[in-house]
This record gives sequence, structure tokens and C-alpha cells, in this order.
Amino acid sequence: MKRPEEKVEKLREEIRKHEYHYYVLDDPLISDAEYDGLMMELRQLEESYPELLSSDSPTQRVGGQPRPIFGSVTHRLPLLSLDNAFSYQDLKSFDQRLRKELGELTYMAELKIDGVSIALVYEQGVLINAATRGDGMVGEDVTSNIRTIKSVPLRLNKELPRVEVRGEIFMPKREFLRLNKEKEEKGEKLFANPRNAAAGSLRQLNPKITAGRALDSFIYDIMHLEGKDIFSQQEALQFLKEAGFKVNPQAKYCQDIEEVIQYIETWVEERHSLPYEIDGVVVKLNPYAGRQKIGQTVRSPRWAVAYKFPAEEAETRVLEVEVNVGRTGIIVPTAILEPVFIAGTTVSRASMHNFDLVAEKDIRIGDRVLIHKAGDIIPEIIKSLPHYRSGQEENILPPDRCPACGSTLVRLDGEVAWRCESISCPARLKESIVFFASRGAMDIEGLGPAIVEQLVNRGMVSQIADLYKLDLEAVAALDRMGKKSAQNLLQAIEKSKKQPLHRLLTALGIRHIGARSARLLTQNLSHIEDFFAVSEEQLAQIPEIGPIMADSIVKFFAEPRNRETIALLQEQGVNMSEPKALTREMPLLNKTFVLTGTLQAMSRQQASEAIEKLGGKVSSSVSKKTDYVVLGESPGSKYDKALGLEIKILDEEEFLKQLAQWQQSI
Repeated sequence: MKRPEEKVEKLREEIRKHEYHYYVLDDPLISDAEYDGLMMELRQLEESYPELLSSDSPTQRVGGQPRPIFGSVTHRLPLLSLDNAFSYQDLKSFDQRLRKELGELTYMAELKIDGVSIALVYEQGVLINAATRGDGMVGEDVTSNIRTIKSVPLRLNKELPRVEVRGEIFMPKREFLRLNKEKEEKGEKLFANPRNAAAGSLRQLNPKITAGRALDSFIYDIMHLEGKDIFSQQEALQFLKEAGFKVNPQAKYCQDIEEVIQYIETWVEERHSLPYEIDGVVVKLNPYAGRQKIGQTVRSPRWAVAYKFPAEEAETRVLEVEVNVGRTGIIVPTAILEPVFIAGTTVSRASMHNFDLVAEKDIRIGDRVLIHKAGDIIPEIIKSLPHYRSGQEENILPPDRCPACGSTLVRLDGEVAWRCESISCPARLKESIVFFASRGAMDIEGLGPAIVEQLVNRGMVSQIADLYKLDLEAVAALDRMGKKSAQNLLQAIEKSKKQPLHRLLTALGIRHIGARSARLLTQNLSHIEDFFAVSEEQLAQIPEIGPIMADSIVKFFAEPRNRETIALLQEQGVNMSEPKALTREMPLLNKTFVLTGTLQAMSRQQASEAIEKLGGKVSSSVSKKTDYVVLGESPGSKYDKALGLEIKILDEEEFLKQLAQWQQSI
């Protein structure tokens, strides 16, 4: 039997591991309920054996360590965590402790938003700093990312000397669903829940990524305020609202703890109707005077408590597994379950995302499993329950061939997803055609998603080569099409036959091969037949073509159905070679350009394409390896850096003259 000190040390070690994965890696290994259970067990042991309590115990600190990639911010006051209540009796005990010291009291009950805690600082009404909670004393500086969140005001409605507030950054359920669907289609690891997704989005080094994630905020506390006195939490929330912050409208003033319990009972039932996820209710003493009198411990205020909702989980059985093909060709296993009611709906299916995850969780057909709804939205199997097994359960393995078209499935190095690489696979045909026709590929004007949808649904196109067999009358009969529009579309399709090989190579949608890499490839391999025989070793000799790209190319051209599609395109007269002028040495070969500012004569994309056609490379940042910086109107810091590095600078007029000369030279 283990001694108490051994139990304590083992628990601390396990909790620290989970804190690291949760707070630093944004990759939780266990559910919140399991984590809370570990913390409760450790806290009980430390209370039973106070001589074992140490300052470095997880029970004595607030949160995780800030990441070194962000600047550090020291909080004026510690951003404390809250003690948890798991039952109404816990709440009544909390109430009794406060009443014993304060007498009559009132509360504010607020929904506990499942997101990332944030501290915002304003001077003279202007946002100057935003930081995560970090370890409670020092957080990560995420000001540039917070500025992208539209519900966070950059300037307040009230111009006070200094305002410091605390709130929660969260990801709405709809955005969480969209983001995970996008990640699944790319074969990437999914976010575990909206809070995990919000943390990952907020900690992006590139604010543009954060801006694209539709994060939102609720502000709920005033940490420091100069120029105005506030006397209660109810008054604080009203002030925050008037100042321009987004405040949760569901906060409720409660006369006593019984009214708080009624509020909780309401939201236990109704939480699934909210567009964001909550995991409990925060109960705060309303009058500030009482808060000052009752004070706080090292880690938590004594005047507030978080009531945690019970984990909504259910047991059921995996009856069978259905394998589907996503629109990008990814193979997704879906568990067919015995129907079970959870989180407001009956669940009979759960995506298992990929076969690596199935193996990791050791899920088998016939298993009893524990499920929940990730983000209150997506049914998900948490784990299998092997102690129920009879020995008749079946392992779940990836199929050898695509269930939609029979092509051999492939998995590229570094990816978890198995894919169908056939561009004419019925399951991914619409997506393939839209990409094939896009501007950077075959550039078929007028062939957008709505037309593609009709062409495929009406059986007019069952593979990409069918585009070149379309009949004028049939196209004219499509919705929102007439004879003139149909003629224009067919002319654009006919014109696309003359596109050079690098355009076709891009249009085929080979994994990891974009427009630039297609150009590099066709400078070395000038006919489509060259790609049928090329090896990974030969491809690796081409500048900028790495092993992952080489692996993807070889596997794509090894697939018989892709060869068949290319042969059908060739039969229809689609060009399969690169013009000789583009395959010999280009005037801008190995030259790197950076574009800054706004160009008047052409778009940045057009300028980039012109440079790349001549063998050049366009980079997004200036370095010692940059050969030219092209200067448009209102250039940014790249211009200053170019001056410092003495790099050749071309204004737009000079660039256009040089471009004409380079083009004439070939």
C-alpha cells in the first residue's frame, strides 16, 4: 500500500502533466470532469496531511505557465481561480460561511463561459494591453490578437484614466463546428472543444489567423478603476456595458442562495440552446464591501464560487462502422451506435475522425463506449469500456480501397488521414471540378460552385473530362443560364485546353502541389508523361521540392484512375506540355522578389504570376536573400528593412519597364 506522500507526489506529477497539455500545448488528454476528480483527490489528501502541503503543489497555483514565444505581462493584481461547488449542498455551505461573517447578503449569478480568461487594460479609454491569465501573476501578451476580436472595444465609451477588466474569450459553437470540419477535411488533428479551439486561436503568432476564427468575448469583472467608484457586482456589470464591453445578458441578481439554485436549475436544462458553451454558473457576493471584509486565500476569492454542471456523458454500444469519403477525399469512419439520449438529443451516430484515433482509443465493433457531445454539438466517443468485452468484438481497420470509387487509398508522410487520390471519385467530384476551373488552375470563367452542382446532379458530368463534352442546349437549360451564358461558358472551357502544363498540374489538385511548385516541376519535366515515370529521388533533385511533395506526386500518378482521367483529358485536346520558352533558363531564375504597398497597374497576384512565369520567386518577407523589393503606394516596414539591407528597390514604373525587358529576353 502506497504511503500518503507517495500518493500526493504521484497525483501532483499527473496533474502537472495534464496542466501542461491543457494550458501550454492546447491539447487536453482527459476530460474536465476527470481533471476535477484528480484535483479534488489531491486537495483532500493535503487537507488530511497538512505537513505534505508545499508551495509548488498544483492546488496552490492558479493556472499554466505562459508560453515563451509571447511577451510576458505582470498583472497588477493576481488573476485568481475559483473554488468549485459540485452540489447544491456545497452552495449552501458556501452561503452559510458568508452569512456567519456578514449577516444578510445578496448574490450575482453569472453563466460560466467555457473559454480563455483575459485581462484588458485601457488608458484614457484606449486599449493598450491584453494578456492571458498565465499563472495568475504573469500572463502572455496577446494584444495584437485581441485587437482582431470585434466584440472587444479598442476605445471605450468612457474616457477614464485607467480601467483594467477581466473577461472570457470564447469560440461560438457554430464557428467551432466550422473550424473542426475544415481541419478534418485537411486531415489535421481536431480541437477537443470550443475552449481548446479558442486557446489555440488566441495564441497564434499570426493575428490574421486569429482574425479568421470568429472569436467573441464577455467581460465580467473590474480589476482596477480610476476616476469612478463602484460598490457592487451589479453596478460593475452595468458600468462595463455602458463603457462598451460585451456583457453576458443572462447575469441575474439574486436575493438569496435559493434564488441562485433556481437560476442554476433553469440553465442546466436550457444551456444547450445557447450559441456558446457554458460549464456552470459563477456565484459572486454582490456588495463590494462584503468582499473586502471576507477577503481571499492564496489561490481563490472567498466571496465567489463556481458551480460546475455534472458532466453529460452516456454509455452505449458500437453496432457497426460506416466508412465515408469527404469532399476532399479523406476517409472518415463513423460509428453507428445504439440510440442514446444526451445533451438534449438522441444520438445514434458519432464520427471517429480517423483510424489512428480509433486505434489510440482502442474502439471496436461491439464495444460498450462512453460518449459525450464535444462543444455541446458533435457526438464523440470519449473511450471504450473494455471490461464489458465478451471476446466477440471486432477491430476497426482502414479499408484498402475507396468505398466510393475503388481507388487504392494512400496516406502521406506526416498525416493521420487516409485519402482517395482519384480526382474523378464521385464523392469528391464537385470539389475537384470547382478547383480544376479556378483562376489559379485552368481559369474557366463562369464555372463556379452553383453551375458545378447542377452539372453533377443532373448527370451531365461524371468525371472531369466530361467538361469538354458538354452540349450547348443542355448547358443553356441549367438554372440561371441562357444561350448566351452557355456559349460564354463553353468558350471558356474550350480556351482552357490551351493552358500550359503547369496550370493543368495545379488543376489536378495534387496534395501539397500549388501554383509555384507546379511551375518548378514543369521547368524540369516538360510533358505529362514525364511524371508517370519520375521517382521520388529524381523529384528531390528539383529545387524546393521536398520529400513530402515528392511522395505525393509519385502516389498521385501511380493511381490508375488518375492516369485514366489524364488520358481522357488528352483525348479531348487538353494541352499536356509546357511551352519550350518556359522550360529553358529563365531571366529571373533563383531571384527573390518582395512586393510592398499597393500597385496601380496590376494586382499583387498578377505581379506575382508575372514574376513566377519568368522563373522568379515571390516572398512575403524581406531578408538578406531578397534580390528586389517592388514598391507600391503606402509601403510598409518592408521598405525600411530593404533600405537597411541595401536591397535593390524598384518603384512600380521601374518594375514594369524591367518586366517588359525580361519578358522580351525569352
